[in-house]
Amino acid sequence: MAQAKGAFDGRRSRGGFRKTEDEIFLQAAVEQLEESPAVSIGRESWRVFRIMGEFVEGFDELNHLGPAVTVFGSARTKPDNPFFSECVKTARLLGEAGFNIITGGGPGMMEAANRGAQEAGVCSVGLNIELPFEQEGNHHADLAIHFRYFFVRKTMFVKYAQAFVIFPGGFGTLDELFESLTLIQTQKIKHFPVVLFGSEYWSGLLDWLKGTLEVAGNISPGDLDLFKVTDSPEEVVEHVVKRYNRHVGEAGSGTNGMRELRPGEIGGCR
Repeated sequence: MAQAKGAFDGRRSRGGFRKTEDEIFLQAAVEQLEESPAVSIGRESWRVFRIMGEFVEGFDELNHLGPAVTVFGSARTKPDNPFFSECVKTARLLGEAGFNIITGGGPGMMEAANRGAQEAGVCSVGLNIELPFEQEGNHHADLAIHFRYFFVRKTMFVKYAQAFVIFPGGFGTLDELFESLTLIQTQKIKHFPVVLFGSEYWSGLLDWLKGTLEVAGNISPGDLDLFKVTDSPEEVVEHVVKRYNRHVGEAGSGTNGMRELRPGEIGGCR
């Protein structure tokens, strides 16, 4: 099942940090077999139930969430960074438009988005992850779920959101961005707006995508239209709301759990 914060087993990796369940799970098979083949195989088989438990808890907690937007961005962003206040405003406006807000539950941009959700009175969700250095959850998440496995957590980000808003961030943010674009490109998810906030921050990446990947023929020209870039919280909301309403109109209200937005509704997490 999803794990309460701080309930780790104390195992250490070579860098001195705790070994996480992800690290143990992804450990090369040959390394595991150095212990005892029988013990290793048995442990791996039983691990399936722990993974299944995390999926079950995530599904149970989020199944009734309603329309939501997942907001990503760096955990290292400080409150005095201009992007922090822009993220708070964006999340608040999305909440006022009728969306609940999902984040990774940590500090930085995640805290900013959760704060904006609370200001709007919608459900503020934080999906925290077990890390070697114990990422602390922020106190602006009304509904906090703690995961051992990155891949389970990432499934929840996509499954229960109708859009992604990506603020400036590092490797983790890029991972989440490109995973979402891959799912859209391969049509695993459809009608899914992705918005990059901060045109100057993302400009180098966009130049590389266009000047290298597209020129080499490794992406199609239309793939660069899978996301929108903006510096305006209002434009983020306008784009997400427009795409969401169009999808609901095409699919019919209630399809796949989607319903019309209810701006200003104070719904809470349940």
